[in-house]
Amino acid sequence: MMIRKIALLVATVAVTLFAQAPKAPGAAAAPTAAGKPTHSALNKTDMEAYLRHLFVWPAPIAVTVSDAAKGPMPGYYEVKVRGTNGAQMQDETFFVSFDGQKIIRGVVYDVAQNPFKNENDKIKTAGRPGFGTVGAPVVIAEFSDFQCPYCRDEAKTIRENLLKSYPKDARVYFFDYPLEQIHPWAKPAAMAGRCVFKQNAGAFWDYHDYMFEHQADINAENLQSKVLEFAKGVKDLDGAQLQACMVSKETEQEVNASVAIGQSLGVNQTPTVFVNGRKLAGVTAWADMKFVIDYEIEYQKTAKNAGEDCGCDIKLPQFGGASTPAPGKLK
Repeated sequence: MMIRKIALLVATVAVTLFAQAPKAPGAAAAPTAAGKPTHSALNKTDMEAYLRHLFVWPAPIAVTVSDAAKGPMPGYYEVKVRGTNGAQMQDETFFVSFDGQKIIRGVVYDVAQNPFKNENDKIKTAGRPGFGTVGAPVVIAEFSDFQCPYCRDEAKTIRENLLKSYPKDARVYFFDYPLEQIHPWAKPAAMAGRCVFKQNAGAFWDYHDYMFEHQADINAENLQSKVLEFAKGVKDLDGAQLQACMVSKETEQEVNASVAIGQSLGVNQTPTVFVNGRKLAGVTAWADMKFVIDYEIEYQKTAKNAGEDCGCDIKLPQFGGASTPAPGKLK
């Protein structure tokens, strides 16, 4: 039996600040009053100290705690927290009680909305390379790295199977997510891919296939020559123009923007794909991905709250008050 690793609900975990978390070094003690708690999650210093202990975040990791904002649940604020270590980061969303004594880590779902609405809202496909049917009920966002061998395997799986299985019902969009700290030529390759796309959008997928097929032969020193070698065999792709684009790094901000989208979605490994907002991290067997796609195709026949041209702003009736958009869990 195939094991499905798809969470239908993320349970919230309530934790109490009663445990007297240690103060951050050098921090002044919070004002106290007889019979009242001395720590509060609404105090950023207290919150940081508590979370450093919770996640085992030592001093080299920088922790940023946002101001408390209106939360999606009565009686709770929303607080965003980011841990940063060099190029790596982890984002978390917490809900803090008005008295500052309880925090909830998790996802709040609005039953009047698609549970993946927050993710779908962040996946901006305009200006992204795509293949498959425009307006399809299933959209697959693929976050990938040209130097990643697992991405090569996933890319081959998708390219060989998707259109054959879903000639009308699915569309794939490619998002660059180069892991610079371990893959030295991944970002330059991503930038070169954007140069190809800007000059000839249809040639991008030829570039995509070429880079993964020749991945083992490419390195930081020969990347440019390999890209120009590819360009020689492509109609309507000017090699000199492509080289100038690569040298000037004019597409770097486009790659950075793609990475920022991935970070906002909690992408922390490649490949990671989102099927109508549902996250599938790591290499996913085609049978498992197909299971999710088939489910979404059937579901969207009536729900019509994901995919392209989905009418995603349509809300289901909700008893007891107006609906609240569901915040996503960033991890």
